[in-house]
Amino acid sequence: MAAITYHDTVNDLQGRFPGGTGPFARREWFALLERAGHRPLVALADDGREQVSIAMTRGPRGLTALTNWYAFTWAPSSLSPLLTELASDLTRAANRIELVKLPDEDGTATLLEGTFSAAGWLVRREVCDTNRYLPVQGRTYADYLAARPGPLRTTLKRKAKKVEVRLSHRFEAADWAAYEEIYRQSWKPAEGDPALLRQFAMLESDLGHYRFALALADGQPVAAQFWTVEGGKAYIHKLAHLPSAESLSPGTTLTAALMELVIDRDGVAEVDFGTGDDGYKRDWMEAVRPRWRLTCLRPASPANWPELGKWALRRLVSNRHAA
Repeated sequence: MAAITYHDTVNDLQGRFPGGTGPFARREWFALLERAGHRPLVALADDGREQVSIAMTRGPRGLTALTNWYAFTWAPSSLSPLLTELASDLTRAANRIELVKLPDEDGTATLLEGTFSAAGWLVRREVCDTNRYLPVQGRTYADYLAARPGPLRTTLKRKAKKVEVRLSHRFEAADWAAYEEIYRQSWKPAEGDPALLRQFAMLESDLGHYRFALALADGQPVAAQFWTVEGGKAYIHKLAHLPSAESLSPGTTLTAALMELVIDRDGVAEVDFGTGDDGYKRDWMEAVRPRWRLTCLRPASPANWPELGKWALRRLVSNRHAA
């Protein structure tokens, strides 16, 4: 029998937070979210031999995964059998729990769906996002590049020398200021939380995971990209270029330079392009996988009955269409 505790601040768990793998599973990442205004509720199960945690936040409709738009995935700290006890005990903490950005290549979404269902929750599973990624499969960068679409390789051949590329493994304030200005002038929407992203980049630099590339034309920054490398995987977090430099294809040149770095020097087995199925990602990535949402409802809660009724209606309509 595990001891189950609930914590309103990530700081309670300093030194005993059972973090998972990747940049979005560490205690420090959840602490950044807390400082940005999220209200954590970390459920922790400890049976004396192992611990498992589920980091959530309070919302107007119940508990949701403690995450934000910068994170590629969310998951419990491990797929321990202790999750069964946590899922059962959570019926005392909430009537509704929504878990998003769940991977399933490691069985996370499937295991959580079964665990919460077995604990008495009614669970709806649906795709919430798309992830493009590259299985390197032992190739060199030259091998990988030879398999890219012809137009991409032609662009690289024609434009690669049009800009100067600077690569860095350490956070530098001047580089980051250049990135922020490029992003501000780019085609992309306003940055969601630039202060949090900067703190995250500094943390990743301190951990030795930071990879940054800056493209300059006539000595002026025109494109920037922020990646990290950890556990044999490269994560592409941010990329932007000035619209005025588009004819130089600086973003293409930077992506190629960082691909060569992480494949040939870091020796990664996978490159993860995050969430979103943007068309330009397809030239660089070779595989796609879904990210899942689980909505878990307590059937005895009257507040959930309208939503449960909608679920039943959808199933009825789906079954009629399938008949």
